[in-house]
Amino acid sequence: MTDFEAKLNKYADLAVEIGVNVQQGQTLVISAPISAAEFVRKITAKAYAIGASLVKVNWSDESITRQQFEHAAPEVFTKAPTWFAGEMTELAEEGAAFLHVIADNPDALKGIDPERIANFQKTRGAALTKYREYQMSDKVSWSIVAIPSEAWAEKVFPDVPAEERVDKLWEAIFHTVRIDREDPVAAWQEHLDNLEQKADVLNAKKYKSLHYIAPGTDLTIELPEGHLWAQGDSINAKGHSFVANMPTEEVFTAPLKTGVNGTVRSTKPLSYGGNVIDNFSITFENGRIVSVSAEKGQDSLEYLIGLDEGAKYLGEVALVPHKSPISESNILYFNTLFDENASNHLAIGTAYAFCLEGGKEMSQDELIERGLNTSVTHVDFMIGSAEMDIYGITADGTREPVFKGGNWAF
Repeated sequence: MTDFEAKLNKYADLAVEIGVNVQQGQTLVISAPISAAEFVRKITAKAYAIGASLVKVNWSDESITRQQFEHAAPEVFTKAPTWFAGEMTELAEEGAAFLHVIADNPDALKGIDPERIANFQKTRGAALTKYREYQMSDKVSWSIVAIPSEAWAEKVFPDVPAEERVDKLWEAIFHTVRIDREDPVAAWQEHLDNLEQKADVLNAKKYKSLHYIAPGTDLTIELPEGHLWAQGDSINAKGHSFVANMPTEEVFTAPLKTGVNGTVRSTKPLSYGGNVIDNFSITFENGRIVSVSAEKGQDSLEYLIGLDEGAKYLGEVALVPHKSPISESNILYFNTLFDENASNHLAIGTAYAFCLEGGKEMSQDELIERGLNTSVTHVDFMIGSAEMDIYGITADGTREPVFKGGNWAF
């Protein structure tokens, strides 16, 4: 067995054991591009080996997807995929675990009419509302992992010889998910324990709001009463742990929907809907986005915030130190799974129910009443840098440093 194959086997083991944490008798649903077939076969073998009752794979192909956006009839993008939504919801209700394998080309849909992309995102998001409720409230286990594609590797390493790019991206991914450690599972547990310590401090503080200051950013975010800071691993409805994002370096919570005011500037490109949005600013008043400006991808950004009313509000506040492994690698991935874990970030759209005390048991109406946002989308964008300071403001108005110079102040 080659060193690469050994690492790939470890990666598959990690995705199954730590990512979705498949249980005896459980169904595992994998969504993956056909380019990931070898990796998915290893995941499938591992899942069955530890007792999965069924592994179901939903395949996709980037070329076919682009052809669909180029040539399919317009009504295709406004017709809800009820058959797919029904299947996903039924599987979630039955307690399946969901693993997403991504190998995105950041420019996969470059040049496609952004209205087609927006219609697709809006219609699909609305159809999957019930499934997303299961996901956003931690009722089911789910995880996202990534593997390289040639187009993605070319975007990340344009100055590296073509024949070396994919290998270099594999090396980078293996490092971020700790596959290069002697015992990746133990390394992940230690890492999750460290993140939990940060979340514990913030939960004890119970800040009323956070004030962000950086070049181009002066933003205040109020936090709802009873908010909870979460971190890498979660617990599903049956009491089993899972890690939704691999890698993960964040602690995060939900903002008060109507409590965001000021302007924030991005610090990394956002790959959204097969297009790149870059160097953008967003201004909020009473939580609602009132203006956006992007040097690149203005149309895509405007379509994103126009998906529904909830797409004009925030659903997540995440803290990531500038001195984190992905940030210190100085690699720009053009992929949110990685770039969000190199930078403080926010998310447009729906909030996680588990970021509120008792939220997992609340209805959507109850969550909304408590100040959480709901939407058909959830899109993270990066705002952190070595120049960012963040202050926590207590109920009595006391200001305490949470981040100084882009890193934890405690």
